[in-house]
Amino acid sequence: MAGASASFFPAQHISPIRRNILSRGLSSVRTRLPTSKPMACAPDAAPDLLQAAKLTVDNYVRSGMVVGLGSGHASGLAIQYLGKRMREGALKDIVGIPMSVSSASEAAKSGIPLDHYEDNLQIDFAFDDADIIEEGTLNAVIGRQKLDGGESIIQKKSIVKTASKLAFIVSDKQYTRDLDGSVPVLVNCGNWMETAEEIDDLFLGDAEVWRRPTSGHAGPLGGNFPLVTKEGHHILDVIFTSPILDLGQVAESLNHIDGVVDHGVIFGIPCTVIIALKDGIQVVDNLAKSSVVDKL
Repeated sequence: MAGASASFFPAQHISPIRRNILSRGLSSVRTRLPTSKPMACAPDAAPDLLQAAKLTVDNYVRSGMVVGLGSGHASGLAIQYLGKRMREGALKDIVGIPMSVSSASEAAKSGIPLDHYEDNLQIDFAFDDADIIEEGTLNAVIGRQKLDGGESIIQKKSIVKTASKLAFIVSDKQYTRDLDGSVPVLVNCGNWMETAEEIDDLFLGDAEVWRRPTSGHAGPLGGNFPLVTKEGHHILDVIFTSPILDLGQVAESLNHIDGVVDHGVIFGIPCTVIIALKDGIQVVDNLAKSSVVDKL
C-alpha cells in the first residue's frame, strides 16, 4: 500500500503472530478553515467534529453520486449537512445507501433519497465513523459499540469496500499508534465455543474472548441472552489486554480460523481519514504514491 499522506486544517506478554508495523511516511498541508455557525440541527456537536463532517461532504460529495451513509455521531452530522446542501441546491441527484437504521432515519429526516444496498451496486463515495484508526496504515476497527437495529458489520464492510472512495470521520483520540481495546468477530452459532477457544489460543496471554450479549452485563458466555445478528451469527469480542501491534496481522490471523465469518477490522484498502482535533481538522490518506510536506 502506498504511504499515507496528511493535511491539517486549523479552525476556531506479546503474541508471536503479531509484529510491529513499519511506520508510513506522512505529508501535511496546513490551511485555515472559514468560521461558520453551527448547524441548528446539531447544537451540541463538538465544533471540530462538525467541521470534519462538513469538510467530508464539501470535499468529496458531488451531484449525481451514490453515497454510502455511515452510522455514528460524526456520520450523523455529515448526513445532516449533506441534506442541508441538497436543500440549498448546492448538491443534486444524490442517492444515499444507509449502513444502519439510524443512518436511514437521519437521511430521511434530512431529505436525502435512499436506496437499498445490493452486491452489484456502484457506490461513488462512502463515509463512516470508526472506533479506532491505526496511524500509518489507516487500518480501522468498527463494530465495538452496540449495533443499531438492522445494523450489520458484514453489510457495512461490503459498502465501504465497494465504494470508489472512502472516508472515515474520527476524533483525534481515535487516530493512534497505541492500539488497544477490542475487535468484534462474527462467528457461526453452532460451533461458536470451539471457535472462541481457537481464538483464545491464538492470542493466548494477549486477549480475552467474550460472547456479546443482547442486553445486560457482558461475560465470556454472553449471559442468558447472547446476541444473534440479523444474519444469524454470534459476536465474539476479542478484548486485548496487551497492545495491538499490527491490526492487519490480527485480521489475517482471524481470517484463517474455522467458524469465523467476518470481523470488525477494515484493512488494506485505499481511504481518507478526516480527524477532528482540538484546534482544527487533519486529513490523512493512503492514496499518495510519495510523501510530500507542504504548509500553507
